[in-house]
Amino acid sequence: MNWTIVLYESKRGEKPVETFIKDQSAHAQAKILHLLNLLEQYGVGLGMPHTKLLAHHIYELRIRGKEELRIVYCFRKRTIYLLHGFKKQTNKTPTKEITTAIQRLRTLT
Repeated sequence: MNWTIVLYESKRGEKPVETFIKDQSAHAQAKILHLLNLLEQYGVGLGMPHTKLLAHHIYELRIRGKEELRIVYCFRKRTIYLLHGFKKQTNKTPTKEITTAIQRLRTLT
């Protein structure tokens, strides 16, 4: 059974993950769409190297390539909420990026 993917939407109607994806190159967008299809198909069963647990209930979708891209998401029942996207520039995921995702997650509940 497939999972449902939902883009986080702010109170002002902004969809930051959608904007992040649109700002990437066509090649990177193709990789992102492929990984989102895998995530939709396998959900919590999709593991490394495609996904990684960052914090309690917060995961990252790992888009590897010329640039290291990440989309942070969470699970709620059979729904996957895409919360935040960023370019990873260091070995460790910056706390700021995790904090942004957690703040957005809190607005969902």
